[in-house]
Amino acid sequence: MKGVVAAGHPLTAEAGAGTLREGGNAVDAAIAAVLASFAVESPLTGLGAGGYMMVHGGGETTLIDFFVAAPGLDGTERGTELAAVPVHFDAETVQTFYVGPASCGVPGTPAGLVRALELFGSMPLEALVGPAVRLARQGAPVNAEQAYILEILAPIHDRLAGTRELYAPGGRRLRVGERFRFGELAEALERYGAEGAEPFYRGEVAAALTDFVVESGGTVGRRDLAAYRAIERRPISARFRGTEVLTNPPPSSGGILIAYCLGLLERLGESSGPEQLVAAMGAANDLRDLEFAEALYGEGMESGFLDPAGLDLAAADLLGSTTHISALDGDGMCASVTCSNGSGSGVLVPGTGVILNNMLGEEDLNPRGFHQIAPGRRVPSMMAPTIVLRDGEIELGVGSAGSNRIRSAILQTVVRAVEQRLPVAAAIEAPRLHFEQGVVQAEPGIDEAALARLEARGAVVARRPQINLFFGGVQAVARDPRSGDLSGGGDPRRGGAVAYAD
Repeated sequence: MKGVVAAGHPLTAEAGAGTLREGGNAVDAAIAAVLASFAVESPLTGLGAGGYMMVHGGGETTLIDFFVAAPGLDGTERGTELAAVPVHFDAETVQTFYVGPASCGVPGTPAGLVRALELFGSMPLEALVGPAVRLARQGAPVNAEQAYILEILAPIHDRLAGTRELYAPGGRRLRVGERFRFGELAEALERYGAEGAEPFYRGEVAAALTDFVVESGGTVGRRDLAAYRAIERRPISARFRGTEVLTNPPPSSGGILIAYCLGLLERLGESSGPEQLVAAMGAANDLRDLEFAEALYGEGMESGFLDPAGLDLAAADLLGSTTHISALDGDGMCASVTCSNGSGSGVLVPGTGVILNNMLGEEDLNPRGFHQIAPGRRVPSMMAPTIVLRDGEIELGVGSAGSNRIRSAILQTVVRAVEQRLPVAAAIEAPRLHFEQGVVQAEPGIDEAALARLEARGAVVARRPQINLFFGGVQAVARDPRSGDLSGGGDPRRGGAVAYAD
């Protein structure tokens, strides 16, 4: 087998698998899949987004940080404030997102994918954009999961003319089975394939983007784009059940919280049931204070490699709208990449195919308050592409969508795949819980006796009627350490899919 790709949409996964069939490696496949996701998963990702790619190959593992940076290097004052928009995941679950031009941060995906290709890829960018260009220009039918996302994000899309016309042409939101086309994105991707990232940071596209955002009241200026760089970082590492788990280092916060929870589970015994998971999640929640948020920007965090030696993940005194793609090739190279526009700002820059992120308005990513991150600094993130090694060989590549539930989704998938030895698809499909703000959110299928014991100890348990995107969207690939067989799993909560390259 040449490889396997897991993604949040069947056409995204197939773009990656097709690249493997043509002789590309896992990084080539991941890049092709990410670009295809811009066309078929555009409410959640795109050229205006940011992300991270974890690459394992040749005995080395590297994290490429191309997440969103805070703007303001030009000194532009905000001309408008954030707009609060409630998003209803279902009748009971509402999350407020803050959007509009003032929510836009400096995008990283154009720079990050080019950097990953330079370091680890084997195919020309022009070839890798081909599937994405076709999907954007010819269009693809809206599936049930994308229709759901369009429905819940409609209050954001409807605010401004660009996204309103894109997703509700003629005043009616696109429905399941109707074809979604994004012609401006096709043109932008063709330019990207021919010229790389330069036009998006210092050329005509950059000028159009900054002029539109600043005129609309945002602060992304030309110096912000020109100064942006993708950064290679050394992953942080945690031992768990005989494996090494490598995940996203600071200034991202998600990876360190996952590593912290895994370290606690190791100490809590050999079995990680609902009670142990809630205990670990609760301890991680207690860790997240303003001191923790500022410590993410310690020396060495913003340039070069992070030295994880100073991270005491097991110290007792510490107790207290996104897409993911995973690709694994037959040579054992793995690329795990998470990209996000957040909920999206609703800002589509005319003529560019760029829908900008709303990371400055994501409440969980701004614990010190909105607009408090220094210009040029990365916005912290829960996104945590993760690699699991056993005896130095790849066993699992995993990551998730899901806002603040990313860390709990990845944590539970690793526990089920590594500790409980479930096949990767079953590990993803298994019911999840999430503990935050004193409430245990539980999907159907979580051990009822364990939930009753938690309630007896004073916990509030919210039993959810069915699985939901609220609990994340994990996409993962795996390699059997004994047989070498490759497999993958796509999250049914997110419309996930797996494609193989034989």
